Amino acid sequence: MKEQPLSTRREKGVAVITMDNPPVNALSFALRERLDAALRELAADPAVQAIVLTGTGRGFCAGADITEFGKAPRSPKTIEIIETIESCPKPVLAALHGQTLGGGLELALACHERTAAPGTRLALPEVKLGLIPGAGGTQRLPRVIGATAALEMIVNASALGSAEARDVGLVAEVADDPVAAAMEFARDLAARGAELPRTRDRTSSDDRQAFEAKAESLLRRARGAEAVAAAVEAVRWSLELPFDEALQREQEAFQRLRDGQQSKAMRHLFFAERAATKVPDVDLRRAQSVNRAAVIGAGTMGVGISMSFADAGIPVTLVETSTESLERGLGNVRKLYASAHSRGRLDEADMKSRLSLIHGTTDLGAVGDADLIIEAVFEDLGVKQGLFARLDEIAKPGAVLASNTSYLNIDKIADATTRPDAVIGTHFFSPAHVMRLLEIVRGRRTGTNTIATVIAAAQRLNKQPVVVGDCPGFVGNRILRQRHEQGEQLLLEGALPEQVDRAVMRFGFPMGPFAMLDMAGLDVGYRIRRSQGYDLAIADAICERGWLGQKTGRGFYSYREGARTPLPDPEVEQLIVATSKRLGITRRSIGDDEIVERLLFPMANEGARILEEGIARRASDIDVIYVHGYGFPAWRGGLMRYVDQIGLRDVARRLRAFAERSGDQRLEPAPLLARLAEQDSSFAAWSHAQAESSTTDKGQAV
Repeated sequence: MKEQPLSTRREKGVAVITMDNPPVNALSFALRERLDAALRELAADPAVQAIVLTGTGRGFCAGADITEFGKAPRSPKTIEIIETIESCPKPVLAALHGQTLGGGLELALACHERTAAPGTRLALPEVKLGLIPGAGGTQRLPRVIGATAALEMIVNASALGSAEARDVGLVAEVADDPVAAAMEFARDLAARGAELPRTRDRTSSDDRQAFEAKAESLLRRARGAEAVAAAVEAVRWSLELPFDEALQREQEAFQRLRDGQQSKAMRHLFFAERAATKVPDVDLRRAQSVNRAAVIGAGTMGVGISMSFADAGIPVTLVETSTESLERGLGNVRKLYASAHSRGRLDEADMKSRLSLIHGTTDLGAVGDADLIIEAVFEDLGVKQGLFARLDEIAKPGAVLASNTSYLNIDKIADATTRPDAVIGTHFFSPAHVMRLLEIVRGRRTGTNTIATVIAAAQRLNKQPVVVGDCPGFVGNRILRQRHEQGEQLLLEGALPEQVDRAVMRFGFPMGPFAMLDMAGLDVGYRIRRSQGYDLAIADAICERGWLGQKTGRGFYSYREGARTPLPDPEVEQLIVATSKRLGITRRSIGDDEIVERLLFPMANEGARILEEGIARRASDIDVIYVHGYGFPAWRGGLMRYVDQIGLRDVARRLRAFAERSGDQRLEPAPLLARLAEQDSSFAAWSHAQAESSTTDKGQAV
């Protein structure tokens, strides 16, 4: 941080305060202290008629400095600076650009008006940290854009662009030079001499029925997230209470959430997401720019990956082997974009622009000018090796050759080329244009510049990259196998699919494991099990009857024609009971708590093996993978943090009990988990010690 995190200048009676606290102008104590002093000094200066507040660098201000959370608060607090702005006898204008987030937007809302540069993004994303806005955001935003719109924006942590913000009255003007526009606006306000417009004095109004309907919908989806419930309540106060009383309640709710376990978990996740991009021997400054991409295979994954590039403004060539398959894929692209347009998520110009960036062809040679080529073809090693051998001949020097595989060995795929250093795994998650996680799979010969290029590309695609090592299933799917196997065992011992799914959803997952398998297609797992030489008696029997999930109308559940709602299937229940009997297993009643433990503890146990093997570098990397790729509730912080919070001694004890009851020795605590349990330590502490003590390679992910 600079010695002086802001500067001031005067021009024709207007003072401009420029926040300069790289990289995002976070509201650290040093910045708050200088900002408060500058505002008071300029308010008292008779030569100053008005004040404009702006920022340098990436944006106006990205809000609070969360490294200060947990420390004793020091004045001036952000809310005190906001009071200084609102009570200023002179016009105070905010000139916005780039990121205007959280406390930064709350500062801007306190100003008497706002201007914005094109490309400005305005949001109150505190729910991502298990919080609500704590400096008046839940009260001032509804008074500007309406309570229902404000509630949706706060709970979804969604951003408004500058044009959208202008249309709803959040900013007065969009200008290439927002500071100049704000200065002109400020002079006009000062010249009028009228009473200054304060956001707090406006009335928060909305159709109450529409507000309550939206609130009910958001709470239903929240599944235990305390911040969402608190946000609904706080925005409702804007409709019911005097401003000062509502503001006091907002601050109390913010402080309660900040000190609670859910916010601590989500702040853990915030830092984990940033740590996941840091690999000791990879210098992100060596990343090559991806100006053109290519995707091979126009199936579900290929279409989604192509759309991810188009959404980021990167031209992409989509390749298929036949005209029919290509047209089917391009038709799906058009349908998905049309659906986004019809729901108001894309305007027509954006839709047309993105469609224009996707070029379909049946000529594999068309990928020759791509900087990054991703194959998304059938999950067959021989097929992929043959394709990579051809890409080795076609791709330009320096191009990255990536495989969107979820299980196959990257080193064996790289063997088909003369440039194994350029070969890497890019495991996207379906639907690829929506899901944020990208597992970046590092083979033993993958070059560090290749890794840097893919990390940088992932960030440009708005994906969350996590670098992992090469093993069957990598990190996410290797751990998920434990859930599949334990879910099957629960069915054999006495549970039914709907009970397991209900328990998992009560825990906070958006979908239960059996409904998820039906949605993905049961044949996918069946083929993988056949290739890896193991079986699941119930799941296999369902597949062998041709019940493959939603696409066939039956799987673990049955589905009415045209519907996706899972319905308990009496024939599946009969099959489960008969299989238990055939295998000599006496069925019993199983409680929800046991179901959750039986699924999650073995998964964390596999995570311990993955850490000790070096397939994942940090326990927090596994947390990021499971939150962003598998629906683990973010407010619990991730899989490994969850068991850390329970205590590894208790987890190890329960695993031993599971192993003894089932006779499955794989459920015995993994060596790392057992050692940490004996030491009364945690995966987080182990990861920190590893980072502190070692700068040498330990496994493939490092």
